[in-house]
Order: sequence, then structure tokens, then C-alpha cells
Amino acid sequence: TLHVTLEPCCHFGKTPPCADAVIAAGITRVVAAMADPFTRVAGGGFAKLREAGIEVEVGLLEADARRLNAPYLTLLSKNRPYVYAKWAMTLDGRIATRTGHSQWISGEVSRRRVHELRGRMDAIVVGAGTVRADDPQLTARPPGPRTALRVVLSNDGRLPEDSHLLRTAREVPVLIAGPRIVEPQRLRELGCEVLVIDNVAELLAEFGGRRFTNVLIEGGGGVLGSFRDAGLIDEIHAFIAPVLVGGAGAVSPFAALGADAIGNGLKLTEWSWEDSGGDLYVNGRVGG
Repeated sequence: TLHVTLEPCCHFGKTPPCADAVIAAGITRVVAAMADPFTRVAGGGFAKLREAGIEVEVGLLEADARRLNAPYLTLLSKNRPYVYAKWAMTLDGRIATRTGHSQWISGEVSRRRVHELRGRMDAIVVGAGTVRADDPQLTARPPGPRTALRVVLSNDGRLPEDSHLLRTAREVPVLIAGPRIVEPQRLRELGCEVLVIDNVAELLAEFGGRRFTNVLIEGGGGVLGSFRDAGLIDEIHAFIAPVLVGGAGAVSPFAALGADAIGNGLKLTEWSWEDSGGDLYVNGRVGG
């Protein structure tokens, strides 16, 4: 008996048909949590198995499988990837002090979790302000199963040429996206890809066209706020450190416009929390 979370496929894509491999392996019974809604499958895999004399059962733990397959299902239903928002903040809700200092809010264990998360992403998105303030690498260390496209949202595309992203653009891909990229050819000469967009929805549409399924938004506040305001966050990963920095000028995780009333904020479902080396790690899904 073979237990699977998704209907075995019946078409040639990145790999040959899974249903053929199941038949060739001599499996006599398949228990699948859910059917594959992709139009090139959509029950065809089950039909192929049954034609080969294999017993098929569908629906065991389907709700769990839908949660597990959420990135894939989001791509199919919304033509965009599943969006994770991640940030580290102090107990009083700040991602940087009034002077802009932010390293390090979270501890080593939390940062290790973030690297594990990065290793599962197709793209990691930050704003130009984060690049100027923190000079991040935006890579998974150690590497994970995927190498993410590193994406910088910028109004004009101006970034420090000595920044880590620009210096390593030929080693790990970098995309600069925004409405007015003033020196696109210079960025291309440095090894970057350039994309002209007006908003974050257009960015996700582009990623959907590339068949990305997992995208991580790492900040700063303006970028996170833009995705929040557009209703384009599916899941959050927040790391809360037991420290208070105070200050009216200290930076919060979500800028942009924000909700006009508490009841209009994005609500988390299925959320959980746990200790993360002295930090509080909160994970939850939005809506539903």
C-alpha cells in the first residue's frame, strides 16, 4: 500500500508520470489524501491506476494535506506563489531602534530557523532600505534544497555598488524591481535582472508566471506593509525578543497604510508559538 498526500500525476512535466512509476513498482493499493486540481491531472492519475488494477482510496486526512500542499494549491488557484512574511522584533514591537540599529534582535537559534526557511524558498524579497541599512546576503547558510532568487524592491533601483547583493549577483541571482529603474543597463552589467513593476501584486504575478510556489518577504517595514495592505500574505513567521527599546521613532514591522480599525487587520488562524533559544517564535496562517 502506498500512502500519498496528492494524486499521482499522469503527464510529463519536470519528471515522467508518477502513476507510471507506481504501476511499475507493483503497488496494489494507493491511499491518496486529495485529488490534484491541476487540469492535466484532475482525476486522470487515479483513472490510470484503476485501469492497471490498483485499488485507489481518496480523502484520508484531506484537510491536513491541503495545508501541506498550500503553496502548490495557491499557485493553481491564484496564479501566484504562497507568501510567507518573516520578521524579528522586540517585545514592544520594533524591528529597529530610532537610529535604525537592528542587529541582532533575535538570537542564534532563531536565525538558524530563518536560514532553514530561506532554503525552501523560490524568492526572498526585501526593500532597498534594508539593503542599505543591513547589507544582507539573503542566502541560506547552510544551503537548503532550493536557491532563492534575491529580490530588491526599489523606487529607482539605486543601490550601493559595494553591497553584498550587487557584488555577488553573478553567483546567486538578484532581481531589482520597481517603477522607475534609472540605470537598468548598469544593473544588468553587474549581473542583475531588472523588472519594471508598479506594485507588489505585479511582482507576484511575475513569479506566478515563473511557477514559483514559495516566496519569503523579509522586510523592511515598508515592504511588509505593502504586502499586508494588498492582502498578499498567507503565513507569518515572527521572532519576538525579550527586550524593550522604546522610542516614538523606532521602526515597526508593518508600515505603509495599515488597517483603519482593529477589526480590519489580518487575522491569524491555526497559529502556534514556541521557545526559540530565548525568543518567542510565532507561526500562523492568515485568514481561513
